Amino acid sequence: MDDHTDWYAPDAATFGDRVAAAREEAGMTQKDLARRLGIRTGTLRSWEDDLSEPRANRLSMLAGLLNVSMRWLITGEGQGVSAPHELLDQSEDMRDILTEMRQLRTDLRAKAETVARLEKRLRQIIEKSDHEGEH
Repeated sequence: MDDHTDWYAPDAATFGDRVAAAREEAGMTQKDLARRLGIRTGTLRSWEDDLSEPRANRLSMLAGLLNVSMRWLITGEGQGVSAPHELLDQSEDMRDILTEMRQLRTDLRAKAETVARLEKRLRQIIEKSDHEGEH
């Protein structure tokens, strides 16, 4: 099993997961990396929490500072970091469970984004209806 590919693949990890893993592998805190990137710690935290993503220029700097490829940060393919060391010592069953949990978390994020889009559409319909009712 290729832990490097499987653990950080797009269906197993998010952009934020890869940023956090590469930062930890580089031995940096969020504060350290944010300072080196010239951004607020909260901005980096939102990237790692998959609440936002960096612009192309920051993505390039991020990849360089973390010694990984931009492609790996975005897709999980290419030059990146290996699976967490503690995984290498765990049983196949434990790795499978952890991978499935990460997949579930990714699926839940996608579902939450779908709910947010639907809520926005509903609000727009309600606002439109309210405006039409005023006339």
